[in-house]
Amino acid sequence: MDEATLTRAVEAVLFVSPEPVPLARLEVVFGPDGADRAALRAALDRLGRSLDGRGVELREVAGGYQLRTRPDLAPVLARLEVPRPVRLSRAALETLALVAYRQPVTRAEVEDVRGVDTGGVLKTLLERGLVRILGKKDVPGRPLLYGTTPRFLEAFGLASLSELPSLREIDELLGTRGEGEDDGG
Repeated sequence: MDEATLTRAVEAVLFVSPEPVPLARLEVVFGPDGADRAALRAALDRLGRSLDGRGVELREVAGGYQLRTRPDLAPVLARLEVPRPVRLSRAALETLALVAYRQPVTRAEVEDVRGVDTGGVLKTLLERGLVRILGKKDVPGRPLLYGTTPRFLEAFGLASLSELPSLREIDELLGTRGEGEDDGG
């Protein structure tokens, strides 16, 4: 890997990492590309110099390297409402997946699949703006219908729902098999 590509790749790794990346970890990541400790230090130096005068800087903190905003910009950044990263429980992820794949869907339909009460989970997903009420189902009792929001797409890096993996792709990724499949033996 040439110097310019290595510097760009190191920048990308630091950009996506939520925590400081130790030099030893960079060696593991870039070792297959032939980058040794000296090449990585040189790439970090080039990256640091290229960020001079920019809104972010390369800092060595907590035993690793991290891209951080410059302290002198704190007053401007304080005016920005930065959303917290979406962290969801397993129950919330399961419920959200059901809503995403089966929308419009009622609470009872979600509970039928999950086998547990989902009222609290749906309330949390509504509060976080990941699901919304689409209307009411035209059946007795007129239950609410739930669907995903643009915030859901943003949180999962999707342009549209059509980018969700198919259930077959998920099965293949997880190495699971559908119910009722014969194992051949």
